[in-house]
Amino acid sequence: MKPIYMDHHATTPLDPAVLQQIMPYLTNHFGNPSSTTHEYGRQARRAVDRAREQVAAFIGAQNSDEIVFTSGATEADNLALKGIALHPSRGKGHLLTLATEHKAILDTVEKLKKQGFSVDFIRIDRDGWMDLDHLQELIRSDTLLISVQAANSEIGTLQPIAEIGKIARERGVPFHTDAVQALGRVPIDVVRDSVDLLSISAHKMYGPKGVGALYVRKGVRLASQIDGGGHERGMRSGTLNVAGIVGLGAACEMAAAEMPAESERLRILRDYLIERIENELDYTTLNGHRVERLPNNANFSFAFVEGESLLLACRDVALSSGSACTSASLQSSYVLKAIGIADSLAHCSIRFGLGKSNTREHVDFVVDLLKKHVVRLREMSPLYEMAKEGIDIDQFNWGEHSHDEH
Repeated sequence: MKPIYMDHHATTPLDPAVLQQIMPYLTNHFGNPSSTTHEYGRQARRAVDRAREQVAAFIGAQNSDEIVFTSGATEADNLALKGIALHPSRGKGHLLTLATEHKAILDTVEKLKKQGFSVDFIRIDRDGWMDLDHLQELIRSDTLLISVQAANSEIGTLQPIAEIGKIARERGVPFHTDAVQALGRVPIDVVRDSVDLLSISAHKMYGPKGVGALYVRKGVRLASQIDGGGHERGMRSGTLNVAGIVGLGAACEMAAAEMPAESERLRILRDYLIERIENELDYTTLNGHRVERLPNNANFSFAFVEGESLLLACRDVALSSGSACTSASLQSSYVLKAIGIADSLAHCSIRFGLGKSNTREHVDFVVDLLKKHVVRLREMSPLYEMAKEGIDIDQFNWGEHSHDEH
């Protein structure tokens, strides 16, 4: 298959087994689950109830009623943050998060900041790993919420969710995690990890686009963001997307069954990809935590090569230079900048997202293609020649070596 697909952090293909379960609800089983006075509606209601149970079981929720269906993870993130912050029982308090979060979190906290809420960012290191001691220091008496992603979509770093949850529970602060990239790849249990709110997206784990969910632990009160009918326990009104919800439930059940073996297969494949790149190309930097990272993620900076040029050259592979939500921008990755990567190197970065369809042969093809084009593009770079001669580019005094023609 060409182009070879290695952008599974952006989206995953719909699994045929999931599609098979969705199809009846796009055709004959068309009932509205709120119309339970007849069999069409009751049939849809049963399908939604089953999906709710599948999602709850997948994340270890104690009650399926704790699952609120949404249009996706962006809406779930908005409902979690705004739902906590804007609830009438709470004042304009304090929020804690990371500078490497998805834009659905960062843009939301920025909007809340403009409405009078205060926001602090927990310190992270060069690998994107958060500082638990700094989290402890930042928690205040008016802290309303801690929101930390389970895994970063660009650099793959896994955060210590259980430790964060323990601190949050001890300090009496609700804890939200955007678990979109982690679910289906690493085990997450909301009870074990002391998670109060958790965002889910179907299309990141071989389900359909346009559907997700927010886990809301029993007792956590949220202000609704969409009103009109009182659906989903009053937290998210609107006629339910039955086909999408069935697909989300099926994807969760499938992921639970396949995750142990598939995650290990992908980890081996990822390590092989990393080993080949590091051994066969000079001036490469692996971004993100080397150990605590998603089993299917690798993010490399190829110095002296413009990332977009490399992507254009490698048309036979579907890759990206960062999050799908920011890939239309020519700016370097805000995630890489937040962990201290210089703009010059951030612009040279490529993200690899492995998935079910990928094989060792795919990795070999991709690495061979990368080597060919990295070498070709570097031949046009005077900076690469200087680096090979041992000149420190960062310390080089360009002023002393310029010629004034006037």
